[in-house]
Amino acid sequence: MIDEAVCPSLKVMFHTFGCKLNFAETASVAEQFVARGHVKADSSSAPDIIVINSCSVTAEADRKCRSTIRSLNRKYPAAAVVVTGCYAQLKPEEVAAQPGVKAVVGVNDKLHIPEIAEQAWLTGQRPQRFAEAKDLREFMPSCSRGDRTRFFLKVQDGCDYWCTYCTIPKARGRSRSGRIEDIVSQAHKAAEMGGKEIVITGVNIGDFGHGRD
Repeated sequence: MIDEAVCPSLKVMFHTFGCKLNFAETASVAEQFVARGHVKADSSSAPDIIVINSCSVTAEADRKCRSTIRSLNRKYPAAAVVVTGCYAQLKPEEVAAQPGVKAVVGVNDKLHIPEIAEQAWLTGQRPQRFAEAKDLREFMPSCSRGDRTRFFLKVQDGCDYWCTYCTIPKARGRSRSGRIEDIVSQAHKAAEMGGKEIVITGVNIGDFGHGRD
């Protein structure tokens, strides 16, 4: 919970690009905001914070992210835009230069986005938090509802293969996996929420088990 004497309850909007893995992670970040006393912005209210989870699989993906940042900034000029995801990890300076962007958060710090967003909103500072690819080792447990009964459960992240045509290892770091007991717990929670189907997701699911404590 937030200390309302320091930071009031804020309205937060989320926009996600790319893969099901990104959508699962955005859902987890949204849960963290709610747990800290914030609320999701609806279509009838202007957000205080906009969190954009970006993709960078192609140059077109980068362009769409920049276009969306500019569009949202024009529509909600008072909102603090926080950008995370692969584009933010690979090109943080380029992202930070976009209008309205108040914070750039790399892959390793996605779990800390609510605190970073609060800091940016309160102080007006423009924090950048990201680690080099070799240091991306933290696993972020994530699960999102795809529709009323289907959930997407993240079990693995990163890749160790470093194919010459692929940016994934630079964007998401080394291959790493969630703990089985945590994954099972998330699956039980999805079932309790009415889930009838759970889709396992990750960057390279065949590597499940790598990078686990």
